[in-house]
Amino acid sequence: MSAPTRRLTTAQALVRFLSAQYTERDGVRRRLIAGTWGIFGHGNVAGVGQALLEAGEDVMPFHQGRNEQSMVHAAVGYARQLNRLSAQAVTTSIGPGATNLVTGAALATINRLPVLLLPGDYFATHSADPLLQQLEHPVEADVSVNDTLRPVSRYFDRITRPEALIPSALQAMRVLADPAETGAVTLALPQDVQAEAYDWPEEFFAERVWYVRRPAPDPVELTAAVEAIRSAERPLIVAGGGVHHSEAESALKAFVDATGIPVASTQAGKGSLRHDHPADLGGIGHTGTAVSDDLARTADLVIGVGTRYTDFTTASGTLFQNPDVRFLNLNITGFDAHKLAARTLVSDARSGLERLLEALSGHRVSEAYEAGYRAGKERWNEVVEAAYRVGDESAVPTQTQVLGALDAAVGDDDVVINAAGSLPGDLHKLWRSRSPRQYHLEYGYSCMGYEIPAGIGVQQAAPGTPVWALVGDGTYLMMPTEIVTAVQEGLPLNVVLIQNHGYASIGGLSEETGGERFGTAYRFRAADGTFTGAPLPVDLAANAASLGMDVLRAKTVRELREALATARASNRPTCVYVETDPAPTAPPAEAWWDVPVAETASREAAVEARERYDRQVAGRRRHL
Repeated sequence: MSAPTRRLTTAQALVRFLSAQYTERDGVRRRLIAGTWGIFGHGNVAGVGQALLEAGEDVMPFHQGRNEQSMVHAAVGYARQLNRLSAQAVTTSIGPGATNLVTGAALATINRLPVLLLPGDYFATHSADPLLQQLEHPVEADVSVNDTLRPVSRYFDRITRPEALIPSALQAMRVLADPAETGAVTLALPQDVQAEAYDWPEEFFAERVWYVRRPAPDPVELTAAVEAIRSAERPLIVAGGGVHHSEAESALKAFVDATGIPVASTQAGKGSLRHDHPADLGGIGHTGTAVSDDLARTADLVIGVGTRYTDFTTASGTLFQNPDVRFLNLNITGFDAHKLAARTLVSDARSGLERLLEALSGHRVSEAYEAGYRAGKERWNEVVEAAYRVGDESAVPTQTQVLGALDAAVGDDDVVINAAGSLPGDLHKLWRSRSPRQYHLEYGYSCMGYEIPAGIGVQQAAPGTPVWALVGDGTYLMMPTEIVTAVQEGLPLNVVLIQNHGYASIGGLSEETGGERFGTAYRFRAADGTFTGAPLPVDLAANAASLGMDVLRAKTVRELREALATARASNRPTCVYVETDPAPTAPPAEAWWDVPVAETASREAAVEARERYDRQVAGRRRHL
């Protein structure tokens, strides 16, 4: 007797398969693919589009996007909010719709966040060549524009026959659900194969549960780690995004409470401890706090927990200056655990911290060390207060005063989202995180345009949670289109739009590196041809209103506070628009960042910048 089958198109079979996939961790079960974002064209409208329509919202919820890149950002925001235990799919047509996915895919993979990409592709049968939007390659006929997604995907396949979907779909789910492997997964779907029917085994559509494991550390590695910690006099924990993904915040707190070892956090790891915990020192690295970076320079053991050690964290290899410094890395991926020639503890963050705590029973750092970093924390708190302080409520606010007003307006569980510009540095130094997911910075790819769509994804993942997308004018102009989606779906997304007439962050970097702020201001051309004329008469608040948002214009600190309170109480998408005083009020960088400067130049600014660069680069170390 033959096994039962069901006749469906490849696209219909894929949608049915995805609807039956689940993750489970710690006894909590979630849908692995909770919904699908889509923009339809000739490469997917009659395939995946028809399949979604036929399946219905109960089987696979559909979300209508306005830009392919932003749909990926929304899916990434969703997955991050749910600690990678649930994800979303994104379907596009062939051609530009597919290539628009590349930036979002890179962002997802760099940040180790799951998203399933389903771009249309050319005819597998080659029955009509060239198709509309087809890239013709003279010697490689199997190449399509979708191959641009290969280097930014953790798993890639082109489904050229219906039956090829079965093993590929299973591999795709394995990668999405694996905390050590996850990232963007791409299944390129030729449009003729999408519409082709096949007799699918019923077993393919059976409910499957992908268990998200919590691997415990190897006993030998654990013994070596304990020895390293016990022998260290000035240990420092660097908490990365893996703490959040593993839901290890309570385990980290228990470990720190018992041992007294202080915690500095990366952009992805901020909020691993509540800001008012005595051992929470705030951000580390180029955008870190003075107390974190001072301790990093003298630490004899750096314990990385779930971090990738980017150049912002290590200050481009100049931060950890103790001649005897050693590294111990607790990470679920061996690739990250071995960085900086570290002792390794390849393990789930929660499991690893719990085992370390058990094995370190009775161990604690010295009272003098604790007193020293607590005093440093108090000094930095005074810096934060000074940056937030307002003298005149009727004055135009500075950017740090905007953050201070927002700090006063939000609740403990609000989510604050940012990704690019000068805000990430200010936030990393100054923001006082009150809950694990309040601080949502995408700084693995630092992608302009991420904030608004990611805010939509967060609200889909956590309905009822107030979400704040912080954007500058440069970022807003990159990708405001998903405001329409928030309006369409009735999501009360709050956008804080800060107008400072250009790329403030890159302008400052340009000045520091001898570029003299060239090409970074949004201004008319002056008589000499440079962009140094009057500010452009662009009304971004009117633009947000035209897309359907309620808009509140705040010209003073007092009006800003009132607008933020109104926005938080609203049940509609709301934009708080504020033009800031451009005078810098954020604390300066406490550590270096390597941006190479012209080695030869005729302009004095570049010559002086190169002299500064040569002095800084001399401090770089390779930790071997």
